[in-house]
Amino acid sequence: MDISRKSPEPAFLLAQIGAHVASKFGERLAAIGLTPPDAGIFRLLAETHGINQQDLSAKLGIHPSRLVAILDELESRGLLERRPHAEDRRQYALHLTAKGREAFTKIGQIAQQHQDALCASLTRDEREKLAELLQKIADQQGLTPGVHPSYRRLRPKL
Repeated sequence: MDISRKSPEPAFLLAQIGAHVASKFGERLAAIGLTPPDAGIFRLLAETHGINQQDLSAKLGIHPSRLVAILDELESRGLLERRPHAEDRRQYALHLTAKGREAFTKIGQIAQQHQDALCASLTRDEREKLAELLQKIADQQGLTPGVHPSYRRLRPKL
């Protein structure tokens, strides 16, 4: 491998840009008191009204006890609520509260601003082509659509 090449390899660029993008998104969300994992949970709760904790844990690939801690914190802030599950009283259905839906709207606005700022040098066609190519890589790698793989690293605090 010749490290004096002028153009970095795609894998390095993906890693470099991915780390930068994640960091910037985290900074933007911190302004409203949320984290990227919170944003992902909000998105899934908005899409799957009444999902139970076990199914949410499986969908995210996160350790159940770690998810409980995150949900407890969001619930204590009035952003989500646990209601008895309609079909299984041993489980809770998760729902965003009005305050949680408002936060989700803000997350969407931040995500759009984030994308616009990061992709400002690309035309609409270039953005679409980039998304198509990145989706092709994500599919080949077996990544779960819409779920950031970093959830798998969230483990219970010992």
